[in-house]
Amino acid sequence: MLIPKNHIASKLPDVKTTIFTTIGILANKHKAVNLSQGFPNFKVDPHLLDLVTKAMHNGHNQYAPMAGDISLRETISQKIQTLYNQKYNPETEITITAGATQAIFTAITAFISVGDEVIVIKPAYDSYEPSIIVNGGIPVAITMSPKDYSIDWNIFKNKISSKTKMVIINTPHNPTGTIWSKNDMQQLEEILKNTNIIVLSDEVYEHLVFDGQSHESVAKYKDLANRSIICSSFGKTFHITGWKIGYCVAPSYLMNEFRKTHQFNVFSTHHPSQIALAKYLKNPKSYSSLSSFYQKKRDFFVQELQDSKFKILPCKGTYFQLLDYSNITQEKDTSFAERLIKKHKIASIPISVFNENNRDDKVLRFCFAKTQDTLQQAVEILKEL
Repeated sequence: MLIPKNHIASKLPDVKTTIFTTIGILANKHKAVNLSQGFPNFKVDPHLLDLVTKAMHNGHNQYAPMAGDISLRETISQKIQTLYNQKYNPETEITITAGATQAIFTAITAFISVGDEVIVIKPAYDSYEPSIIVNGGIPVAITMSPKDYSIDWNIFKNKISSKTKMVIINTPHNPTGTIWSKNDMQQLEEILKNTNIIVLSDEVYEHLVFDGQSHESVAKYKDLANRSIICSSFGKTFHITGWKIGYCVAPSYLMNEFRKTHQFNVFSTHHPSQIALAKYLKNPKSYSSLSSFYQKKRDFFVQELQDSKFKILPCKGTYFQLLDYSNITQEKDTSFAERLIKKHKIASIPISVFNENNRDDKVLRFCFAKTQDTLQQAVEILKEL
């Protein structure tokens, strides 16, 4: 006999279908130019594809080690040490994951218990809070300024309590395109000093920082590095979001707990991709050239919209550009985004869905990780509004 639906208590009663799925379905239905979901629509480097094919032909088709292929972990360790002057032991402090979202969920599951508080800086990527809630944790929101999406560190400090177990940060930041400064990192480091609070640092866009600025990884800061789990993604870096390959680095005392959950979550990830990425990463140009590549796309998109009715917010990193539409209409961002798809055939993401209490700043997020012809179609539509 089946259990009646009303007898099953949901662990996530308030969670609805993600905005990315909702907008994606609507965009496909109306054949809209899709600048909503954050994935590139251009081709992957043929060399990387060749490396995966060779790995398959060479027999790397069975389970990878639970923590990931050691050659890839060693390469990641070398890369982090070169970029951020922090050494992670590839044997005990690096784990390959099924994308960054799995890494984030695993990290939260490994450490958050019923009643633990987790500070989330809003607007925030939409997987953070459900992952906290499903584990019995309590999200504690800190809202960024609507003017420049900066953090008020006095408010942050006052949100810390005896129940605070974790802080989740994200830089470069999705959805705002802001980046954390050295001062931001130092403020965080000082506030958390003499606490046992864990930092979960989402750094999937680490190689997409513009205008000559640099990425401030928590790995650069000794006290932060000693309490932090860093999640990153090859999908964002190498235009292979469909491969779902990411990684996580942390001190061994944290990584040991992370792996206890990871091994019963996915155990391991796609083996031939790991072999290929280990070889591909040997050439630093594979990631060092990304900032200039995406900055050209950002600059084109922004320049074309200079004379439009949109207010262009600064984009310092990621491949997302925020546009303030308050000079066009005062309708809700969710309504305007829907109207843009149905009437004007262009898709974006409304920012209110990432904000505390759905605060509506009259801002939409557009992904510029697209081919030149797609961006050209998009700006032509937007300039007519």
